[in-house]
Amino acid sequence: MAVNIKEANIRIENLNDAIMLFGNFDNNIRLIEKEYGVNILNRSNEIRITGDSASVSIAQNIILKLLEMIRKGEEVTTQTVSYFIENAKENAEESVDDIIGDTICMTAKGKPIKSKTSGQKKYVDSIRKNEVVFGIGPAGTGKTYLAIAMAVSFLRSKRVSRIVLTRPAVEAGEKLGYLPGDLQEKINPYLRPLYDALYEILGTETFQKYIENGVIEVAPLAYMRGRTLDDSFIILDEAQNTTPEQMKMFLTRFGIGSRVVVTGDITQIDLGRDKVSGLKQVVKILKDIDGIDFVYLSDKDVVRHRLVMEIIRAYERYSSLHSD
Repeated sequence: MAVNIKEANIRIENLNDAIMLFGNFDNNIRLIEKEYGVNILNRSNEIRITGDSASVSIAQNIILKLLEMIRKGEEVTTQTVSYFIENAKENAEESVDDIIGDTICMTAKGKPIKSKTSGQKKYVDSIRKNEVVFGIGPAGTGKTYLAIAMAVSFLRSKRVSRIVLTRPAVEAGEKLGYLPGDLQEKINPYLRPLYDALYEILGTETFQKYIENGVIEVAPLAYMRGRTLDDSFIILDEAQNTTPEQMKMFLTRFGIGSRVVVTGDITQIDLGRDKVSGLKQVVKILKDIDGIDFVYLSDKDVVRHRLVMEIIRAYERYSSLHSD
Protein backbone atom coordinates (compact mmCIF):
# COMPACT_ATOMS: atom_id res chain seq x y z
CA MET A 1 0.00 0.00 0.00
CA ALA A 2 1.38 3.38 -0.98
CA VAL A 3 2.14 5.82 1.82
CA ASN A 4 0.52 9.22 1.44
CA ILE A 5 3.42 11.62 2.00
CA LYS A 6 2.53 15.07 3.23
CA GLU A 7 4.39 18.26 4.04
CA ALA A 8 3.16 20.91 6.47
CA ASN A 9 4.72 24.30 7.14
CA ILE A 10 4.31 26.43 10.27
CA ARG A 11 5.42 30.04 10.21
CA ILE A 12 7.58 31.22 13.14
CA GLU A 13 7.40 34.91 14.02
CA ASN A 14 10.18 34.87 16.59
CA LEU A 15 13.47 32.95 16.51
CA ASN A 16 13.34 32.51 20.29
CA ASP A 17 10.00 30.70 19.92
CA ALA A 18 11.70 28.13 17.70
CA ILE A 19 14.60 27.74 20.15
CA MET A 20 12.20 27.11 23.03
CA LEU A 21 10.09 24.77 20.91
CA PHE A 22 13.02 22.57 19.91
CA GLY A 23 14.47 22.54 23.44
CA ASN A 24 17.95 21.60 24.64
CA PHE A 25 19.69 19.48 22.00
CA ASP A 26 16.36 19.45 20.09
CA ASN A 27 14.97 17.00 22.68
CA ASN A 28 11.38 18.27 22.40
CA ILE A 29 11.21 17.83 18.65
CA ARG A 30 13.01 14.48 18.73
CA LEU A 31 10.21 13.10 20.92
CA ILE A 32 7.64 14.06 18.28
CA GLU A 33 9.77 12.69 15.44
CA LYS A 34 10.28 9.38 17.26
CA GLU A 35 6.61 9.01 18.16
CA TYR A 36 5.20 9.73 14.71
CA GLY A 37 8.05 8.88 12.33
CA VAL A 38 8.10 12.37 10.85
CA ASN A 39 10.95 14.71 9.97
CA ILE A 40 10.87 18.22 11.47
CA LEU A 41 13.21 20.97 10.31
CA ASN A 42 13.57 24.63 11.20
CA ARG A 43 14.29 26.74 8.15
CA SER A 44 14.63 30.49 8.70
CA ASN A 45 11.16 31.60 9.83
CA GLU A 46 9.41 28.33 9.11
CA ILE A 47 9.09 24.83 10.54
CA ARG A 48 8.65 22.07 7.98
CA ILE A 49 7.10 18.70 8.87
CA THR A 50 7.25 15.79 6.43
CA GLY A 51 5.99 12.23 6.71
CA ASP A 52 2.83 10.23 6.14
CA SER A 53 -0.31 12.32 6.06
CA ALA A 54 -1.93 11.21 9.33
CA SER A 55 1.31 11.53 11.35
CA VAL A 56 2.10 14.97 9.93
CA SER A 57 -1.36 16.23 10.87
CA ILE A 58 -0.99 15.05 14.48
CA ALA A 59 2.56 16.40 14.80
CA GLN A 60 1.47 19.74 13.33
CA ASN A 61 -1.37 20.02 15.84
CA ILE A 62 0.98 19.29 18.76
CA ILE A 63 3.55 21.83 17.57
CA LEU A 64 0.88 24.51 17.17
CA LYS A 65 -0.22 23.96 20.78
CA LEU A 66 3.35 24.05 22.02
CA LEU A 67 3.93 27.34 20.20
CA GLU A 68 0.73 28.74 21.71
CA MET A 69 2.06 27.87 25.17
CA ILE A 70 5.39 29.53 24.42
CA ARG A 71 3.66 32.70 23.20
CA LYS A 72 1.70 32.79 26.45
CA GLY A 73 4.98 32.76 28.35
CA GLU A 74 4.86 29.11 29.44
CA GLU A 75 7.86 26.81 29.59
CA VAL A 76 7.88 23.85 27.21
CA THR A 77 9.74 20.73 28.34
CA THR A 78 9.89 17.09 27.24
CA GLN A 79 7.19 16.43 29.83
CA THR A 80 4.94 18.98 28.11
CA VAL A 81 5.54 17.30 24.77
CA SER A 82 4.84 13.85 26.25
CA TYR A 83 1.60 15.17 27.71
CA PHE A 84 0.32 16.37 24.32
CA ILE A 85 1.39 13.08 22.73
CA GLU A 86 -0.65 11.18 25.33
CA ASN A 87 -3.62 13.47 24.66
CA ALA A 88 -3.36 12.75 20.95
CA LYS A 89 -3.40 8.99 21.66
CA GLU A 90 -6.60 9.44 23.65
CA ASN A 91 -8.10 11.82 21.08
CA ALA A 92 -8.41 14.38 23.88
CA GLU A 93 -9.17 17.76 22.39
CA GLU A 94 -7.73 19.88 25.18
CA SER A 95 -6.88 23.49 24.52
CA VAL A 96 -3.93 25.22 26.17
CA ASP A 97 -6.43 27.06 28.40
CA ASP A 98 -7.72 23.68 29.61
CA ILE A 99 -4.24 22.93 30.92
CA ILE A 100 -2.64 26.15 32.11
CA GLY A 101 -4.48 27.90 34.90
CA ASP A 102 -3.91 31.24 36.58
CA THR A 103 -0.75 31.77 38.61
CA ILE A 104 -1.31 30.23 42.04
CA CYS A 105 1.57 32.09 43.67
CA MET A 106 5.17 33.08 43.07
CA THR A 107 8.16 31.21 44.47
CA ALA A 108 10.84 32.98 46.48
CA LYS A 109 12.86 33.29 43.25
CA GLY A 110 9.97 34.89 41.39
CA LYS A 111 8.88 31.83 39.41
CA PRO A 112 5.12 31.53 38.87
CA ILE A 113 3.47 28.29 39.98
CA LYS A 114 0.70 27.09 37.66
CA SER A 115 -1.01 23.87 36.74
CA LYS A 116 0.66 21.99 33.89
CA THR A 117 -1.99 19.44 32.97
CA SER A 118 -5.78 19.42 32.78
CA GLY A 119 -5.89 17.11 35.80
CA GLN A 120 -3.81 19.55 37.82
CA LYS A 121 -6.03 22.43 36.72
CA LYS A 122 -9.15 20.57 37.90
CA TYR A 123 -7.39 19.88 41.20
CA VAL A 124 -6.45 23.53 41.76
CA ASP A 125 -9.90 24.78 40.71
CA SER A 126 -11.50 22.30 43.12
CA ILE A 127 -9.37 23.55 46.02
CA ARG A 128 -10.50 27.10 45.27
CA LYS A 129 -14.14 26.01 45.26
CA ASN A 130 -14.51 23.31 47.94
CA GLU A 131 -13.77 23.23 51.65
CA VAL A 132 -12.42 19.66 51.60
CA VAL A 133 -10.57 18.23 48.60
CA PHE A 134 -8.97 14.82 48.16
CA GLY A 135 -6.19 14.71 45.55
CA ILE A 136 -5.58 11.07 44.67
CA GLY A 137 -2.97 9.92 42.18
CA PRO A 138 0.51 8.50 41.59
CA ALA A 139 3.85 10.01 42.52
CA GLY A 140 5.00 13.00 40.52
CA THR A 141 1.58 14.46 39.73
CA GLY A 142 2.13 17.55 41.89
CA LYS A 143 -0.52 16.71 44.51
CA THR A 144 1.44 17.92 47.51
CA TYR A 145 3.33 20.75 45.82
CA LEU A 146 0.20 22.35 44.37
CA ALA A 147 -1.65 21.96 47.67
CA ILE A 148 1.17 23.77 49.47
CA ALA A 149 1.24 26.47 46.77
CA MET A 150 -2.51 26.97 47.28
CA ALA A 151 -2.00 27.14 51.03
CA VAL A 152 0.63 29.88 50.60
CA SER A 153 -1.72 31.72 48.24
CA PHE A 154 -4.52 31.59 50.82
CA LEU A 155 -2.12 32.79 53.53
CA ARG A 156 -0.76 35.69 51.48
CA SER A 157 -4.27 36.84 50.58
CA LYS A 158 -5.27 36.57 54.28
CA ARG A 159 -7.99 34.01 53.56
CA VAL A 160 -6.42 31.93 56.36
CA SER A 161 -4.12 32.91 59.20
CA ARG A 162 -1.94 29.81 59.28
CA ILE A 163 -0.90 26.65 57.46
CA VAL A 164 -0.88 23.22 59.09
CA LEU A 165 0.84 20.36 57.26
CA THR A 166 0.83 16.80 58.51
CA ARG A 167 1.49 13.24 57.41
CA PRO A 168 1.45 9.86 59.15
CA ALA A 169 4.84 8.62 60.34
CA VAL A 170 4.52 5.20 58.75
CA GLU A 171 7.64 3.18 58.01
CA ALA A 172 8.15 2.41 54.30
CA GLY A 173 10.59 -0.47 54.65
CA GLU A 174 12.68 1.26 57.32
CA LYS A 175 12.25 1.17 61.07
CA LEU A 176 11.75 4.50 62.80
CA GLY A 177 13.54 3.33 65.94
CA TYR A 178 16.77 2.75 64.03
CA LEU A 179 17.05 6.39 63.03
CA PRO A 180 19.44 8.47 65.17
CA GLY A 181 18.42 11.33 67.46
CA ASP A 182 15.45 12.28 69.62
CA LEU A 183 11.78 11.93 68.65
CA GLN A 184 11.69 15.14 66.58
CA GLU A 185 14.86 14.16 64.73
CA LYS A 186 13.39 10.73 64.02
CA ILE A 187 10.20 12.29 62.67
CA ASN A 188 11.85 14.94 60.47
CA PRO A 189 12.70 12.56 57.57
CA TYR A 190 8.99 11.82 57.18
CA LEU A 191 8.24 15.55 56.92
CA ARG A 192 11.16 16.43 54.62
CA PRO A 193 9.11 16.57 51.37
CA LEU A 194 6.84 19.17 53.00
CA TYR A 195 9.80 21.23 54.17
CA ASP A 196 11.38 21.09 50.70
CA ALA A 197 8.28 22.50 49.01
CA LEU A 198 7.93 25.26 51.61
CA TYR A 199 11.60 26.24 51.27
CA GLU A 200 11.24 26.58 47.50
CA ILE A 201 8.02 28.59 47.60
CA LEU A 202 8.70 30.82 50.61
CA GLY A 203 12.48 30.97 50.81
CA THR A 204 14.49 29.90 53.84
CA GLU A 205 14.23 33.16 55.79
CA THR A 206 10.45 33.56 55.47
CA PHE A 207 9.87 29.87 56.16
CA GLN A 208 11.92 29.99 59.36
CA LYS A 209 10.09 33.12 60.50
CA TYR A 210 6.69 31.52 59.90
CA ILE A 211 7.72 28.36 61.76
CA GLU A 212 8.99 30.34 64.74
CA ASN A 213 5.85 32.47 65.08
CA GLY A 214 3.46 29.56 64.49
CA VAL A 215 2.08 30.74 61.14
CA ILE A 216 3.25 27.42 59.69
CA GLU A 217 3.15 24.15 61.59
CA VAL A 218 4.56 20.89 60.23
CA ALA A 219 3.85 17.89 62.43
CA PRO A 220 3.10 14.16 62.42
CA LEU A 221 -0.56 13.17 62.25
CA ALA A 222 -0.58 11.97 65.85
CA TYR A 223 -0.11 15.59 66.98
CA MET A 224 -3.52 16.54 65.53
CA ARG A 225 -5.57 14.61 68.08
CA GLY A 226 -7.75 16.69 70.41
CA ARG A 227 -7.36 19.95 68.46
CA THR A 228 -9.76 22.22 66.59
CA LEU A 229 -8.13 24.18 63.78
CA ASP A 230 -9.96 27.38 62.83
CA ASP A 231 -8.94 29.80 60.08
CA SER A 232 -6.32 27.35 58.79
CA PHE A 233 -5.26 25.72 55.55
CA ILE A 234 -4.67 22.10 56.55
CA ILE A 235 -2.92 19.53 54.37
CA LEU A 236 -2.75 15.81 55.11
CA ASP A 237 -0.08 14.23 52.92
CA GLU A 238 0.51 10.51 52.25
CA ALA A 239 -3.04 9.84 53.41
CA GLN A 240 -2.99 6.30 52.02
CA ASN A 241 -1.00 5.40 55.13
CA THR A 242 -3.69 6.49 57.59
CA THR A 243 -5.97 4.04 59.30
CA PRO A 244 -9.74 4.67 59.14
CA GLU A 245 -9.61 5.91 62.74
CA GLN A 246 -6.81 8.36 61.95
CA MET A 247 -8.63 9.65 58.88
CA LYS A 248 -11.81 10.28 60.86
CA MET A 249 -9.80 11.97 63.61
CA PHE A 250 -8.09 14.26 61.10
CA LEU A 251 -11.22 15.22 59.17
CA THR A 252 -12.99 16.24 62.37
CA ARG A 253 -10.18 18.64 63.40
CA PHE A 254 -10.92 21.51 61.03
CA GLY A 255 -13.04 24.40 62.22
CA ILE A 256 -14.59 27.64 61.01
CA GLY A 257 -12.87 29.35 58.08
CA SER A 258 -10.58 26.43 57.32
CA ARG A 259 -9.72 24.60 54.12
CA VAL A 260 -8.58 20.94 54.01
CA VAL A 261 -6.62 19.13 51.30
CA VAL A 262 -5.88 15.42 51.61
CA THR A 263 -3.35 13.87 49.22
CA GLY A 264 -2.41 10.27 48.65
CA ASP A 265 -1.57 7.43 46.30
CA ILE A 266 -3.64 4.30 46.92
CA THR A 267 -1.11 2.21 44.97
CA GLN A 268 1.63 2.92 47.55
CA ILE A 269 0.13 1.85 50.87
CA ASP A 270 2.77 1.05 53.50
CA LEU A 271 0.35 -0.25 56.14
CA GLY A 272 0.40 -3.94 57.01
CA ARG A 273 -1.64 -6.27 54.84
CA ASP A 274 -4.20 -6.77 57.60
CA LYS A 275 -4.88 -3.01 57.89
CA VAL A 276 -7.40 -0.96 55.92
CA SER A 277 -6.27 2.33 54.37
CA GLY A 278 -8.26 5.29 55.66
CA LEU A 279 -7.96 6.92 52.23
CA LYS A 280 -9.45 3.95 50.37
CA GLN A 281 -12.32 3.77 52.85
CA VAL A 282 -13.13 7.49 52.96
CA VAL A 283 -13.78 7.58 49.21
CA LYS A 284 -16.81 5.36 49.80
CA ILE A 285 -17.99 7.21 52.90
CA LEU A 286 -17.83 10.87 51.80
CA LYS A 287 -18.37 10.71 48.04
CA ASP A 288 -21.83 12.32 48.04
CA ILE A 289 -21.33 15.20 50.50
CA ASP A 290 -21.62 18.75 49.13
CA GLY A 291 -18.44 20.77 49.66
CA ILE A 292 -16.22 17.67 49.55
CA ASP A 293 -14.59 16.78 46.24
CA PHE A 294 -12.41 13.92 45.02
CA VAL A 295 -9.98 14.72 42.20
CA TYR A 296 -8.20 11.80 40.56
CA LEU A 297 -4.86 12.40 38.87
CA SER A 298 -3.28 9.82 36.57
CA ASP A 299 0.10 8.93 35.12
CA LYS A 300 -0.69 11.44 32.36
CA ASP A 301 -0.47 14.22 34.98
CA VAL A 302 3.09 13.32 36.04
CA VAL A 303 5.26 16.45 35.89
CA ARG A 304 8.59 14.96 36.93
CA HIS A 305 11.02 13.41 34.46
CA ARG A 306 9.05 11.85 31.59
CA LEU A 307 10.44 8.39 32.53
CA VAL A 308 8.51 8.56 35.82
CA MET A 309 5.31 8.18 33.81
CA GLU A 310 6.74 5.13 32.03
CA ILE A 311 7.89 3.62 35.35
CA ILE A 312 4.41 4.05 36.86
CA ARG A 313 2.81 2.40 33.83
CA ALA A 314 5.30 -0.48 33.89
CA TYR A 315 4.44 -1.20 37.53
CA GLU A 316 0.71 -1.01 36.75
CA ARG A 317 1.14 -3.54 33.93
CA TYR A 318 3.15 -5.82 36.18
CA SER A 319 0.56 -5.58 38.98
CA SER A 320 -2.29 -6.40 36.61
CA LEU A 321 -0.43 -9.51 35.37
CA HIS A 322 0.49 -10.68 38.87
CA SER A 323 -2.62 -9.63 40.79
CA ASP A 324 -3.25 -13.19 41.90
